[in-house]
Amino acid sequence: MADWTRAQSSGAVEEILDRENKRMADSLASKVTRLKSDSDFTSVTGLLTGSVKRFSTMARSGRDNRKLLCGMALVLIVAFFILSYLLSRTRT
Repeated sequence: MADWTRAQSSGAVEEILDRENKRMADSLASKVTRLKSDSDFTSVTGLLTGSVKRFSTMARSGRDNRKLLCGMALVLIVAFFILSYLLSRTRT
């Protein structure tokens, strides 16, 4: 009878340990996901910082680059308005 009670309590302990193990694994998986998203954000931030630095350097340089910069800005603004117009037409 004592062996049966030990086996039953051993099974209960194993079940408790298994539940705790699954809970900790889920917690670890969520932490890993959070870290991956943080590293993605950091890499995007680094990319944007580098782009802004290059853009600033180009804007501070000679007159030819300023013409190019103004032309690029104008093209981007026009493209934005065209896309806005097209999107508004497709929604109606």
